[in-house]
Amino acid sequence: MATLFTKIIKGEIPSYKVAETEDFFAFLDINPNTKGHTLCIPKKEVNKIFDLDEDTYTRLMQFSRKVGIAIEKAVPCERVGMSVIGLEVPHVHVHLIPLHTMDDARFSNKQKLEPEEFEKIAKQISSYL
Repeated sequence: MATLFTKIIKGEIPSYKVAETEDFFAFLDINPNTKGHTLCIPKKEVNKIFDLDEDTYTRLMQFSRKVGIAIEKAVPCERVGMSVIGLEVPHVHVHLIPLHTMDDARFSNKQKLEPEEFEKIAKQISSYL
């Protein structure tokens, strides 16, 4: 059965896309720690990050770096943090989180955004890619 993220990639579930290549997809987290919280995923459905083949792992990190640099330009923050936890969805995903304080890195403080704000942020980040 396809994961939630595979359904997002296929367009079966809507998302706020930030970037896409042949092998990777980046979109805003709909339950963000902070404004601009983005997920980078491989299109290939793999459960754990260290189960990726070395080439895909390396290219995912390169893709995430490009998206992270764009986030830093588009969203005011001290820095962009990166986290790979992967317990919520059995599909590799890299969290890129604009950080203002250490509390922003915790997954217990969530922000609520309106669809228009998600769209605006996704466009701002995309404009730097």
